[in-house]
Order: sequence, then structure tokens, then C-alpha cells
Amino acid sequence: MEGKEEDVRLGANKFSERQPIGTSAQTDKDYKEPPPAPLFEPGELQSWSFYRAGIAEFVATFLFLYITVLTVMGVSQSKTKCTTVGVQGIAWAFGGMIFALVYCTAGISGGHINPAVTFGLFLILAPLPIGFAVFLVHLATIPITGTGINPARSLGAAIMYNRDHAWDDQWIFWVGPFIGAALAAVYHQLIIRAIPFKARA
Repeated sequence: MEGKEEDVRLGANKFSERQPIGTSAQTDKDYKEPPPAPLFEPGELQSWSFYRAGIAEFVATFLFLYITVLTVMGVSQSKTKCTTVGVQGIAWAFGGMIFALVYCTAGISGGHINPAVTFGLFLILAPLPIGFAVFLVHLATIPITGTGINPARSLGAAIMYNRDHAWDDQWIFWVGPFIGAALAAVYHQLIIRAIPFKARA
């Protein structure tokens, strides 16, 4: 037993300086992280790419809402669930539309389509793969809450439906996604990018 303790003590003293861990230990990177970009520049208002991005986000959000809300309406208004796509179909509609629309608009506008995603990206300034995550979240939570992880979609559906109970818990469909986006940003910075460990190294 004493020999093992001696080995541990010697091993602990072998490296007196702190060793980097996580992504900070990767010294053979073939890229450099870009410097932070300004949040807004007044000159953007004069460029076509600014308006092109706005149009792309508008069209993508419209298509997303049109397809997904109609899918939900088709399931909810059917007399028998056997003649509809069901919960899995709704989940595929949401996840598939996000996947397709982000793919189509990412190079033009960033493909956010969701204010909570924009908020999360604002916090971490990095793209997130979301299509499959949207599918899984809808698949798991449609039977529980009806799933409103996109505040714009939740607001649009409430406006179109426009009944009292559509507004009863509207706040949770705004607060939840923004808290989730903030937690994802913290996770990204602390765990994936290991920013605190890089600062110490």
C-alpha cells in the first residue's frame, strides 16, 4: 500500500506547472478563432445583404409557421387519429422544416427562424445544429405541453387561434426557450469551448 501512495505522490509532483485541459490542450489547431464582430454597424442599413437577410428570415418563418401549424391543425381537427400523421408526424414537420429552412437560409441570414435561437447565438456567437434537436423535443413533449419552443410560432398560433385559453400560459412559451438558450450558451462556453480554462492557461 505504501508503494502505491509513493507512486501517487511522485506522479502528482511530476508536473509542477498546470497542464491545460479540454480544448485549451489542443495546440495543433489548424485555424484561428476570429475576433469578435461588432453587434451592429450603421453602414449595414445601406447594404442589400441586410435586407436580403431580413427577407430570407421572413419567408423562412412564414413557411415554417404555415407548414407546422397546418400539420397541428390537421391532427387536432381530425375525428380519428388514424387518418392523421399523429404526434410523430408533427415532430417530423417541425424538425424537418427547421432542418430544411436552416439549410436554405444559413448562408444568407444565419437561418435563425426563432428568436430564442437568435438570443442563444447572440450569447455564444456560434452556429448550433438544431433540426434534429427540434424533432426530438417535439416528439417527447407534444403529449405533455403541446411544445412551444419557438416563441414566434407560439405567438403566431395564439393570434390565429385567438381564444382565451390560447393566452393562458403564453408566457412559458417565451420564458422557457430564452432560459434554454441562455443555458445552452453557458454550456457552450464552459464545456464545449472551455473558455475559463483557456483564460487560466
